[in-house]
Order: sequence, then C-alpha cells, then structure tokens
Amino acid sequence: MLIKNRAANGLFAVAASALLAGTLVMGCAAGALTTREKGAGIGALGGAAAGGIIGSAVRHPAAGAAIGGLLGLGAGALIGDQLQGRDNQAVQQDQEIQRNQLEVERQRAELEELRRRKSEY
Repeated sequence: MLIKNRAANGLFAVAASALLAGTLVMGCAAGALTTREKGAGIGALGGAAAGGIIGSAVRHPAAGAAIGGLLGLGAGALIGDQLQGRDNQAVQQDQEIQRNQLEVERQRAELEELRRRKSEY
C-alpha cells in the first residue's frame, strides 16, 4: 500500500511539473515575459520546491509542492508587480528628463539667437 501511495505521489509530482513546464513554455512563446510574470514563475518554482521539501517531512510531498507553488505564485506575482511598477515609473521619469533636456537645448539656442541679433543692432 505504501509503495502505491509513493508511486501515486511521484506520478502526481511529475504531472504537476510537466504542467508547470508546459505553461512556462507556452508563456514564453507569446513573447518576452514581464517582470510580473518572471516574479510569478520564480515564486511558483521556489514555493513548489520549498513546499515539496516540507511536505515530504510529513509524507505528502505532492500536496506540499502544490500548496507551496500556489503560495509562491501569489507572492512572486505581487513582488513582480511592484518591481514592474517601479520599472514603468523609471521609464516615465527618463522620458521626462529627456523632454526637459530638449527644452533646455531649444531655449539655449533661442537665447544664442537673441544675443546674435542684439549684437547686430
């Protein structure tokens, strides 16, 4: 009976791993992963690994991996979302700085033109 349970748990773990790998591969096929998606993937894998280790201590590694994966997915997605928000904010700030630099250059050129005209009179 114990051998059948271990085989079933092992089969479940392999199926869950294959499903996760397939999901990651399909996600990669759609284009580059966002920071949020990377965080969710890393969290899910880390949570599944930690959950599997903890679950094996209580003789339920598959359940531990599944629970840990879900918790890690949620935590990783939240962290990734925060990082992506900071990245977006940094891009917006860089664009604003670039616009300001162009405006300063325009005003500098205008000032030089006014000085040149003043010296002509």
